[in-house]
Amino acid sequence: MVTAVAPASTHRPTRQNRVEHLSKAEREARGKAARAETPRASHAEWNPPAGRNDPVDLIEQEELTRLPDLLPIRHGRMLVSPFTFFRGAAGLMAADLAALPRTGLHTQLCGDAHLSNFGAFATPDRRLAFGLNDFDETLPGPFEWDVKRLAASFAVAGRDRRFNRPDREQIILAAARSYREAMRGFAEMRVLDVWYARVHVEELATRWADRGTPKQLKRFERNVAKARAKDSMRAFQRLTEVVDGRRRIISDPPLIVPLEELLPPVERSELERHMQTIIRSYRRTLTNERRRLLERFQYADAARKVVGVGSVGTRAWILLMLGHNDGDPLILQLKEAGPSVLEPYLGPSQFAQPGQRVVEGQRLMQAASDIMLGWLKTHDGDGIERAYYIRQLWDGKGSALVEVMAPNAMTAYAEICGWALAHAHARSGDAVAIAAYLGSGTAFDRAMAAFAEDYADQNDRDYAAFKHAVDSGRLAAETGL
Repeated sequence: MVTAVAPASTHRPTRQNRVEHLSKAEREARGKAARAETPRASHAEWNPPAGRNDPVDLIEQEELTRLPDLLPIRHGRMLVSPFTFFRGAAGLMAADLAALPRTGLHTQLCGDAHLSNFGAFATPDRRLAFGLNDFDETLPGPFEWDVKRLAASFAVAGRDRRFNRPDREQIILAAARSYREAMRGFAEMRVLDVWYARVHVEELATRWADRGTPKQLKRFERNVAKARAKDSMRAFQRLTEVVDGRRRIISDPPLIVPLEELLPPVERSELERHMQTIIRSYRRTLTNERRRLLERFQYADAARKVVGVGSVGTRAWILLMLGHNDGDPLILQLKEAGPSVLEPYLGPSQFAQPGQRVVEGQRLMQAASDIMLGWLKTHDGDGIERAYYIRQLWDGKGSALVEVMAPNAMTAYAEICGWALAHAHARSGDAVAIAAYLGSGTAFDRAMAAFAEDYADQNDRDYAAFKHAVDSGRLAAETGL
């Protein structure tokens, strides 16, 4: 990462299309026509097609552009369980979804809507909202792709928690029913009311208190308190120290590696000289008042950071910025953005810059986004131009503790996720048409439950193949990181 590239010409050339304004009746008819073309029951089916991709081959193909020294960490994290493998295999599921019937009812997709990609995040008014919080794979596409990934994630996670089949079925039905009923509700709301709708985290305990035990509610409150504390100041305290009178990011290799350990002196000095150019390029993607905010901070240090499960191996950095003094921090995360795993099957993004694809998708789907969300391109030290998106490192982010959930808690969580996904889809898609397709009955819910269990079987087979590749030495894996 050496020189910045201005964020100009970020849209792919397209023909100017007039916006279509159909009546509600026409939109409902469109949804019902899609139901006739692709019956809801057709979504229940999963049978591996002839010539299906070898899962290990596909994973290796995805990793060709990633940092080789970090791939063993990725493999180690995916190896922990079939659920962690599922989290890292969005590209594999995208290839499978592409072979299935499609409704043709498009919305902005998350692209990786598994249950651990939902959680708390801080809104600009500093309240904690709940919703999708990962958009690396976002792209427009058929709404059911996100619903199927969410449903399958509950089946896989339920198996991981050793829930029986009836409990898993009730959890998946709860997620699908919540999505369907929420979409029907959004179809009846005014456009602006849909746009402004959100669930604040403090409302969740009240909303589902009658179904949780006192122990579960206390755990929830502790998790919320932990999320509230995750801001730039907390990251500053945990991740930095003073070295020779200067504030520096603490080294914790291989997960956090400061520039001084990562690059030789000449390259590091060159990068630091160009850091202001890089920051200026990012600044151009912010609105004017947020540019002014960013201008009050100056660069202090940077480090490479390993993030996530499926994302390991992509280039991710943290930037330490300081305001009035040493105790006035802003910590940003720069994360590499490439093409969405959906693009081979749904076509290229309208945005030529992948970082902008992620940012625009997040702004469209999320009820309120990080005020520092932006993007840039840089020429890395190897001379290759790469795209990044930028956000605050933590900023109130919190995730559900799936590993300790009981069936009743996971059922409640499934309902919340179903609502949140429907809201994200209603902001960008046609809620009336999707609601008409889903209908008032349980046909779609039952189809999701059947599909999810069948796909969890497929995930188990793929995980076994992945584990064999590690055991045989084909893939290197480093565990415990």
